[in-house]
This record gives sequence, structure tokens and C-alpha cells, in this order.
Amino acid sequence: MLSVEDADIHRKANKMKKFALNAWYPVAWSRDIGRTLAPRRVIEEDLVLYRKEDGQLAALEDACPHRLVPLSLGRLRGDTVECGYHGLTFDCSGSCVRAPGMQSPPRSAYVRSFPVTESMGMVWVWMGDPDKADVSEVFHLPEYDDPAYSVVHGDALPMQANYLSLADNLCDPTHVVYVHQTTLASTGAHETRVEHERTGKRLVTWRWVLDGPLIPVFEGLKDFGGNVDRWHYYHYHAPSVAVIDFGSAKTGTGAQEGNRSDCIQMFACHFITPVDERTCVQHWLCIKNSPADPVVDERLTTSLRFAFNEDKLILEAIQRNEDKKRQWNRTALGLDASSIKMRRIVEEMIADELPAA
Repeated sequence: MLSVEDADIHRKANKMKKFALNAWYPVAWSRDIGRTLAPRRVIEEDLVLYRKEDGQLAALEDACPHRLVPLSLGRLRGDTVECGYHGLTFDCSGSCVRAPGMQSPPRSAYVRSFPVTESMGMVWVWMGDPDKADVSEVFHLPEYDDPAYSVVHGDALPMQANYLSLADNLCDPTHVVYVHQTTLASTGAHETRVEHERTGKRLVTWRWVLDGPLIPVFEGLKDFGGNVDRWHYYHYHAPSVAVIDFGSAKTGTGAQEGNRSDCIQMFACHFITPVDERTCVQHWLCIKNSPADPVVDERLTTSLRFAFNEDKLILEAIQRNEDKKRQWNRTALGLDASSIKMRRIVEEMIADELPAA
């Protein structure tokens, strides 16, 4: 049974208008950022990203301080960005280094620069106090570099939905059987209760389905000669990373106790870019404990793309209802406990950044 306080948090959750600033946010696939000016929007801030001549990344505020023309409409000059309106030019630190018709640029002419780095094929931007940016805190899953695993890079899926609604979905194993019946779901002789545990800014939610058939997306990958025990561990790293460790092993071989020496295992990695209060982008990739295979990987990509679009359909419909000018009589269920803790983590991150009363 949820407490009155928890139920109130659940009802108010999607009314949050703020974002945590001191965090590394995924903003684009590394493959999409090169020697052209690439505009991106993160937590309602417009950025322009590019690579310098040495291949390193730069991220600047996407507005010239003269007339507020987006710098992304300008052009690269070496490692500097020239505004496409009047030619003010900024280096990768945000300093104005040239103002046409002036011997030296105005001291007030600068744009904000943002700490930026790369991990797991993603570009990550620190949106808060640059003195607190620590690249060692950028998310990285060891299996991404493990030769025993292979990586299937996915898409950047835009959603007309609040990013925390997507995070709700990625902390919730119970929706799978209803939303993903043709891809990620199967029944079993026994399903364990959903459990969750919080550690700092991380939350893990898990469930086992015992003695059931392979889920559709696993069919053909391995022949277990019968039913399997299946796990789903949903790892949430606040504020915008979710990794689902899911897999199967032959029923009764001790997978639930930790023996997964002969199994199918995948990590579905979801890197969420909060664009604004009602829009986000879901960047996803899959890591699997089997070699790369063009045929298998294409089939897996197609199945996962289909499954994530099923989530998109649901979450965008929720957003449309939440946008309506009316009061809803919302009901909180026990299965919401994990997502409530997820939202509490984000609320605490935001509160920690507010000035002391």
C-alpha cells in the first residue's frame, strides 16, 4: 500500500518544471557530430556542437550575444565559430576573438561553453557548474568494451513525452507483458514479485519469470531444448540513463542463484535526452553476449525498434492527456513504488542545487 505522501508525489510527478543541472546528459550519437555545426536542445537550453580540427568536441550556447542569431546558422573557421549574421567569431571556450570593424571584440561578447565528452558512442554534456564536472562520472558499461560481447547500435527516437515518463517506463518490468507481447514478453509457470533497491542516485528494479518459453526476440539465438528462467533487471542512473539487463537460461540450472554460464544475456541501454518539459529523445543500443552477425543484428534491431515504438505510442498518449486542462483522478498502485523512488531521486538532485533558504 502506498502512503499518502507517495501517492501525492505520483499525482504531481509530471508537473515538475525543473531539471537537475549538475549532471552529464546524453545529447547526440558521436557518429552524428563532426566538422559541421550541429544544433541540439537539452533541458530547454539550445547548444551547438562540433568537432575541432583535432577531433575533440566543443559545445557552445547556440545564440550570438549580438542579435541572438543561432550560431548553428553560421560556419566553422578552423576551431572557431563565425556568426552567420554579422561575423562575430567565438572560440571553443566561448570567448569572442573577432568582431568585424573593431580593433578588439567587446568585452561583453562571449557565449557559454559546456564541458563535453564521449562514452559508449554518445556525446555527453555537463549542463551545470563546470567546476563540478567530473568525466569519471560519465556513464560507461564495462560490457561495451568486452570482446565477449557485441554491440548493436540503435536509433535516436524522438518522443513527445516528458523524459520522466520514459524513465517511469524503464523502471517498470510489469508493463512488458501488456505492451510488448510480440517482442519482449512470454508467460511462465511462476513470476516472482517485483523488487527494487535504491543506492544513492541509482535504482535497480527486478523480476524473474520462471519455467517459460523464450521471449520472441530471443527465438533462434540459442536452443535450450525446453523452457527457460528469465530475468529483467532495470538499472536506473539518475537523471537520464537506464540499462535493462535481461536474459534467459535453461530452467532449473541455477540462473536465479547466479549461475549464468550458459545463457542469453543482453543489455538494452537507454540514454535519454530531456529536450523540454514535454519532449525527449531516446538514444538506444543493445549489447549481447554473442558475436556480431549481420543477419541476427538486423533482426534484433528491427524487433527492438518495434518494441520501443510501442512504448512511444503509450507515452505520447499519456502526455496528450496530461496536457489537457482538467483535473484527473489519478490512482497509485503498488507497482509504482520503483518509479516513485526514481522521481524522488531527481527531485532531491534538483533540491540540492537550490540556494539555502
